[in-house]
Amino acid sequence: MAKVIALSEAAAIALHSIVLIARSEGKLNVENISEQIQTSRHHVAKVLQRLVKDNFLNSVRGPSGGFSLKKKPEEMNLLQIYESVEGKIAIADCPLEKPVCPFNKCIINNVTKKMSTDFRDYLESQTLDKYL
Repeated sequence: MAKVIALSEAAAIALHSIVLIARSEGKLNVENISEQIQTSRHHVAKVLQRLVKDNFLNSVRGPSGGFSLKKKPEEMNLLQIYESVEGKIAIADCPLEKPVCPFNKCIINNVTKKMSTDFRDYLESQTLDKYL
């Protein structure tokens, strides 16, 4: 079946991992996170390093190392995390990105623009502290 809306694996890993880290008392390592979200250790490590680079997470190497939040949970929202991994969400009038429509009215009534806007607004409204 076709999915109208789908998150990439990287986006899903980023969002789920950062909530797990926010809930954690201490640091969480890649092994622990990959077991909890049931995905590849390698992919988790790659995504989390992106979040470290963008200053959302601290990373400590070694046997007692792992990841922790760099900011307070109420200072981070899911949109920031999503866009760190996927890039800025584009809101387009036309799902085909055509400058001129051959019809007088959009045949799908700009539903894709509304869905994209609603998705972006939802992610922006969800700070990490709401998941603790």
